[in-house]
Order: sequence, then structure tokens, then C-alpha cells
Amino acid sequence: MKAYLLLEVEVHDPEAYRRYAAAAAPLVARYGGRFLVRGQSELLEGGPPPKRLVLVEFPDEARLRAFWTSPEYRRLAADRRVAASARVLLLYGMAEDGGRSPTPSASRSAGT
Repeated sequence: MKAYLLLEVEVHDPEAYRRYAAAAAPLVARYGGRFLVRGQSELLEGGPPPKRLVLVEFPDEARLRAFWTSPEYRRLAADRRVAASARVLLLYGMAEDGGRSPTPSASRSAGT
């Protein structure tokens, strides 16, 4: 089942963020991920609007978590935190049969 990484980002240092994004792209690909959305969005309802959204699709949750916890990405994430503030979510894709996404366990949703 596919898994998605959604980042809501507010960039404080555009040049440093560009360097981070350029370095992160090949690493995402190495873990089987691909960018679906990278940039601005249009708010249709609710608020406040996010500054920048990034949506990355991975083949499954295991590959997403392997990317997220890799030493290479941990170093890049430190650079991202200097360049921008972000909220990061793991989204669970739909089951192949169209069924509901899994419900994360309490320990996983607590970030452990």
C-alpha cells in the first residue's frame, strides 16, 4: 500500500532551502519515492493557507520510514530545519481493494 509524506513548509532562507531540496531529490528517488506536489497551493476553504506544500509518494510505509530515518536524510533534515519550519505528516494510501487505510497504532502516531 502506498504511503505519502506531506510537508507544509514555511521557508525562511530561500537559498538554503533550494540547496536542501536539490540534495533531497535524489535521496527520495533512491528510496523509491517520487514528488507529486512541490510548491504553492490555492486555498479553497478554511485557513490559514499553507505557505508551501510538498507531497512525496513512496511504494509503501516501510520505504517511507527507511528514507525518513536514514542517516543521509537526518543530516538533510537538519539543514531543512535551519532554512524553514515545517509540519510533516505520513499519509496512508488506500488499500488495493479500495478499503480503508490502516489506523496507526498509538506508539506510531506519537512519533516513536
